[in-house]
Amino acid sequence: MHPFIVIENLQYVYPLESGEQIVALRDVNLSIERGEFVALIGPNGSGKSTLARHLNALLIPTGGTVWVDGLRTSDPHNVWAVRRKVGMVFQNPDNQLVATTVEEDVAFGPENMGVPAEEIRQRVDEALAIVGLEAYRQYPPQMLSGGQKQLVAIAGALATRPSCLVLDEPTSMLDPVGRRQVLNTIQRLNAEEGITILLITHSMSEAASAQRVLIMNAGTIVMDKPPAEVFAHGAKLQALGLSLPPIVDIAHRLRAEGLPLPPTVLTLQDLVKALCTSA
Repeated sequence: MHPFIVIENLQYVYPLESGEQIVALRDVNLSIERGEFVALIGPNGSGKSTLARHLNALLIPTGGTVWVDGLRTSDPHNVWAVRRKVGMVFQNPDNQLVATTVEEDVAFGPENMGVPAEEIRQRVDEALAIVGLEAYRQYPPQMLSGGQKQLVAIAGALATRPSCLVLDEPTSMLDPVGRRQVLNTIQRLNAEEGITILLITHSMSEAASAQRVLIMNAGTIVMDKPPAEVFAHGAKLQALGLSLPPIVDIAHRLRAEGLPLPPTVLTLQDLVKALCTSA
């Protein structure tokens, strides 16, 4: 079976009114298997959001090819099929909420796809149950917290029945409670529903929850490894303006003091377990 997403020699150039061009992506090669949870991280301007928008044909390559479940995104006949397979959730939930109640907002996507009314009702019920917002279905979205609004946006994407969710910094505008709500939901969608996840984030702690971490810089992928292997390159990350997650940094410092901690310490639970084992 072929990977769910295949990117070959992807290039993208933004044209300017002056006639000049900005090269946003250069020679990006990447494959993501069905059901993987991948985090994408990098400094501002590295090309993360531009890459994300290629995965459901919001942008079409200037050069190279993007395949989604065997469909070439640059083929105009594939656009809507690609967008059914890949749902997008963006940074600001207020920009994605379009209806007067939560359930109407979640129903918006399937309605536009021409899904029959009875099936739409079923999809809305399922999506709200998955994100834990069944009790809020009649609420106006503006009455919800930031984290709850982002969960409504995720539910709206889920109602279109995508195989993959691309989330472009979905927690960056949220408080710690909202961030935890959204991240827990993303992890559950991957683990329990088998949805392929590409999470774009500025948070190295969030990236630690993924199976793979991609590091972008200057429009290309400079690192593609499991989290523990990425975080072993602290000096390289620092040179890119990135810092280690606090728990990983603490574990590095304890190793430097002679504690035999395994390289797989990524979370507080990992650290506590490792300290108890080594005591």
